[in-house]
Amino acid sequence: MRDFSQDHSTLALNTATLGHNLEGHGAGWSPEQVIDACAERGYGGITFWRRELAGREVEIGARTRAAGLQVVGLCRTPFLTGPLALPSEPEIMDDFHRSIDEAAALGTDVLTIVTGGPEPGTKGVLESQKILADRVARAAGYAAERGVKLALEPLSPATAGNRTCIMTAADALNVCDAVDAPNVGIAIDVYHVWWDTTLAQTLATRGKGRILGFHLCDWLADTSDILLDRGMMGDGVADLKALRNAVESAGYSGLCEVEIFSANTWWLRPPEEVLDTIVTRFRSCC
Repeated sequence: MRDFSQDHSTLALNTATLGHNLEGHGAGWSPEQVIDACAERGYGGITFWRRELAGREVEIGARTRAAGLQVVGLCRTPFLTGPLALPSEPEIMDDFHRSIDEAAALGTDVLTIVTGGPEPGTKGVLESQKILADRVARAAGYAAERGVKLALEPLSPATAGNRTCIMTAADALNVCDAVDAPNVGIAIDVYHVWWDTTLAQTLATRGKGRILGFHLCDWLADTSDILLDRGMMGDGVADLKALRNAVESAGYSGLCEVEIFSANTWWLRPPEEVLDTIVTRFRSCC
């Protein structure tokens, strides 16, 4: 396993950590301010959210690379299934294609998929996983032509009512198997899988070469909001080093992306403090 205690060049920021994925949150920094602050602190890369790009994908991607940073990924596709998805399949697929185009213009090769929950009128998740696999399969070739990989991200079962129909790495890999496209893999987010005692075995037997991203944060013991109260690394109950070991043992050697949704704590603090704390915790806790 890599040693981060003296080196954080493999550290990446997901801009959600500064509140930039939700209207009315965070300090309102521009992408340029975020890029400059990350470069100044020796970060290795940044993952952006679609809403902050505002049609400036090419410009922001170029600015990021000029600062010596990698554009690690783009968040995210539209929900592809479930009650939060757009009203019709054509609308879903059109926005799916737009998100792929935006990732390509930004110059990143990883687009995260947060799937959406069970399809209205269905029960359980298996039928929705089939619908999900079909929609991903129909977009995979379009993404491949543009140099974009699609990363299916399993979410905590606590979000399964409306935000996800895949809750474990095994679920995500089952959908990958059904899609059967070389540019479709998975993203592992500590917040969503820390509890899964089968994760290491699943990744060891099925995850080789299929992990496209690794996201860091922590699960607070007394979390107050399933969506918006993630912990800073070291403040919660997740075994961060064991989780990273499982991911790296399965062959992942990319950047580690800090993604903390924290409406009442970290999003209220000065961005400079948040970025500095991340560096310290990355070196000591991850």
